[in-house]
Amino acid sequence: MMNNTVLVGRLTKDADLRYTANGIAVASFTVAVNRAYKKENDEQKADFINCVVWRKTAEALANYTKKGSLIGVEGSIQTRSYDNQQGQRVYVTEVNAREITFLESKKTSAGEGSTNQQTNSQSYSSNSTIGSSQSQTTGYDAGGTPADISDDDLPF
Repeated sequence: MMNNTVLVGRLTKDADLRYTANGIAVASFTVAVNRAYKKENDEQKADFINCVVWRKTAEALANYTKKGSLIGVEGSIQTRSYDNQQGQRVYVTEVNAREITFLESKKTSAGEGSTNQQTNSQSYSSNSTIGSSQSQTTGYDAGGTPADISDDDLPF
């Protein structure tokens, strides 16, 4: 079975960073994602998707983004329920983010950049240390030196 979700959209407000009783960071946020289609002479529709992210990724999201920031979210859909103060059962569906990618530079997100400015993307993963998305996929460590991989370990 597979439960994988990939979203690209803008934050609808600043991430809400909180800490559990054990001191673990958790951030809740909502991403506005444009629909792939729109009717003729109609304005663009968007879906507002609730997400949650944990640990250092949550802190990075809260510290480096703000309302309107363009981000990529990779994670899985999860559902949960709880009883509210009125005794009613409340059901929640949200994306549990494993990785967040910042898809625009600080200047662009602040409205100070030009339209032809190069975009720098930075990925934050709850399963690894903070690093750029390129260093996770090129076989180089964060310092730019080649990884120690023998030819026997390569699949080709």
